[in-house]
Amino acid sequence: MAKLEGKVIAITGPRKAKKMSILIEKQGGIPLVRQAQGTMFEGFEHLESEVDKLIHQPLDWAVWTTGMGVNKLVEAAELSGKKEALLAKLAAAKHAARGYKTVNALRKLGLTPEARDDDGSTLGLIRVLQALSMDWNGLHVSLQLHGDPAPKLVGFMEEAGAVCLELMPYRHIPPSREDLQVLLDELLSSRIDAVALTSAPQARFLFEYAKEEGLDHALREVFQNRTLAAAVGRVTAAALLDEGVERILVPEEERMGALIVTLARWYDQQAEA
Repeated sequence: MAKLEGKVIAITGPRKAKKMSILIEKQGGIPLVRQAQGTMFEGFEHLESEVDKLIHQPLDWAVWTTGMGVNKLVEAAELSGKKEALLAKLAAAKHAARGYKTVNALRKLGLTPEARDDDGSTLGLIRVLQALSMDWNGLHVSLQLHGDPAPKLVGFMEEAGAVCLELMPYRHIPPSREDLQVLLDELLSSRIDAVALTSAPQARFLFEYAKEEGLDHALREVFQNRTLAAAVGRVTAAALLDEGVERILVPEEERMGALIVTLARWYDQQAEA
């Protein structure tokens, strides 16, 4: 018998939902794509302005948190005829990166990070930056944020005396209230066996909506006693913990494919117990 035989698995992220659905079906499961997050790319004028900041302001270090953010800024530079100037500026700076996708995006530009996280999280990146034992005072540091404010990263740099330039090429936004209502209804009526969450904002947006409806306690009970919360990595798991969810499955390798494989193994172990 397939390991996810008959299990209904909700996928709450917009990226790679089709590929994840195929993986679930191959394991015998029933995928449900239920958006709990939207991503809004900023307009070209905003992106060009972010590129201009990087080109024209002093830059000692560039801190990158997503490959998507790197790519959007480079695309904007290319469209505005400023790619060569941007790459020259970046080549003269040192770089720090969070996550393997970010590292890969930088390497495609011929850039190798001097520092990278130890666990895929922003806190992991901060730990590595702290371990450098550098004097950040007066250094000019750009911080590419990943769709949300990053107060701990910004706070670390500002407390160390760095002159920070915050860049946000895109923002995470909630999906429609209708989408959240459908997902919430299905969870509360026990029609979903597991939820595969692929980013921290998905957990936040779902619980924010549940709180507005006065159903956050009921949702917490569902995750505790019925539906399994499966998080792609530590950052997403931390967002669930912040909302009071304690029963969370996290794969060792922080990738979407690994999340589905780990979920299948978990159900297989439950069947054998």
